[in-house]
Amino acid sequence: MKAWSLRPTEAAVVATTIFFFLSTMALPAATALVEHTFVVSQMKMTHLCKETLVTVVNGQLPGPTIEVTEGDSVAVHVVNKSPHNITIHWHGVKQRMNCWNDGVPMVTQCPIQPNQNFTYRFNVAGQEGTLWWHAHCFDSEGVAEDGYVLDVDPGKTYLLRIINTGLFSEFFLKIAGHRFTVVGSDANYVSPYTSDLIVIAPGETVDALVVADAPPGNYYMVAMPNQAPLPDTQTPEPSTRGMVRYKNKDHIVEGGSTSNVPVAPVMPDQHDVVLSLYFHSNLTSLQHQRHPPPPVPTRVDEHMFVTLGLGTVCRRGQTCNKKTINETILVATMNNVSFQLPTTPLLEAHYHHTGVEDALLELPDKPPRVFNFTDISLIPIGPKERLLETTSRATLARWFQYGSVVEIVFQGTAILQGDSNPMHLHGHDMFVLAQGIGNFDATKDVARYNLVNPPLKNTVVVPNLGWVAIRFVTNNPVFIVEDGPTVDTSLPPQPVDFPSCSRNIMPDEYYFQTPEIKVPRIDGL
Repeated sequence: MKAWSLRPTEAAVVATTIFFFLSTMALPAATALVEHTFVVSQMKMTHLCKETLVTVVNGQLPGPTIEVTEGDSVAVHVVNKSPHNITIHWHGVKQRMNCWNDGVPMVTQCPIQPNQNFTYRFNVAGQEGTLWWHAHCFDSEGVAEDGYVLDVDPGKTYLLRIINTGLFSEFFLKIAGHRFTVVGSDANYVSPYTSDLIVIAPGETVDALVVADAPPGNYYMVAMPNQAPLPDTQTPEPSTRGMVRYKNKDHIVEGGSTSNVPVAPVMPDQHDVVLSLYFHSNLTSLQHQRHPPPPVPTRVDEHMFVTLGLGTVCRRGQTCNKKTINETILVATMNNVSFQLPTTPLLEAHYHHTGVEDALLELPDKPPRVFNFTDISLIPIGPKERLLETTSRATLARWFQYGSVVEIVFQGTAILQGDSNPMHLHGHDMFVLAQGIGNFDATKDVARYNLVNPPLKNTVVVPNLGWVAIRFVTNNPVFIVEDGPTVDTSLPPQPVDFPSCSRNIMPDEYYFQTPEIKVPRIDGL
């Protein structure tokens, strides 16, 4: 039997980000309907003597926990009392044939408008471990009022469910005087890996065991953001701290410190970009008879090479002809294309045959040209920055045949930045075959692929100025006919209470005035 629960370990989180977990128990139980009501609103919270207006769920931050057993159905009634248009994304839940409830604004649904409500319904099947949920909402952030404290009994073992709910930075996590045994990530088992350091990227989850085997006392738990080294832009990224507190308060900690004086861990260099590569490279799938991972497909039907970086596009209503005026905005790019939100959710447009899907363009299989992607002189303010091509924008998609095996190499670049990049795949897990620093070299790096026991993940991190190779099977279709050959391949009708779009769907910064990209249109939609 599998159940989900939550314990947040990071003090600074996106305000409407909540989490939920699975864990394995001994005996099976009957399936049930797990029902919650989430009221999204705003309230004032005080942190470091500063009062801030934050978005919360049910008056709390972090918000409610959802606990489920595998096979259960979940219904969450979302009531939007905030001033923002929002959706809720169930990060890592596969939503098989249920993509109406995935919660991606303008892809699967219109946002839930202020003073409106919507009920998300989905089943939990074939997954156990730690997953989480969060809102897609513009500029919604906040910090918890109190630091996290974990009270422990000496000698006991504790399961920590760790989630990076940040939007930007990887985190180095350590507990002074203790070691972690990592046993799961992204709701998949991994072979036990022992380390005094966990490195976790935005969107990732890690399940780790910690034994309270240190001399009783107080020990800091420190999460420090990783930052790309110079010449990348350096911005203040302070650490956050929690505490592991032993219940035997009268014991004297070795070294002469009393139990109320916390011991701090020795943290790594904040600019060390190799530690993340080392940590993630040590994760492998658990080869267990009760929980065997799926075999790695050896046949590949589709190959893609996708570069990740930044670019600039014009703000709404601007021409960007005047170099002295800030008329541009930085955007993330894939193969030098920035995603343009459609005017109608893609899934809804496809289901109702509105014709919007005919305007979809295809994400290129490779970048427009090949060069030294990790040349640090491209990082601002580098000598080659002015030579960069203009970023295009388009509503892109990629059409795959059902059951295809897709391999993607994500290549990090130095284009206006040198940071790592988290990549999250909705509705699927992916085999993480290999990763490395520098430019991917197909002639030698393919030989490094782990085709025996690679970890299964829904979120992977592309290393700073490096690459990662992933492989997945397209077995959870989204754009499919609503009357497929079998029930398993037929798209169910959209929910009756599905949100409708307002005129101002997203803030102006989401709308750009750049030329349309010239790429092939998708056949078959």
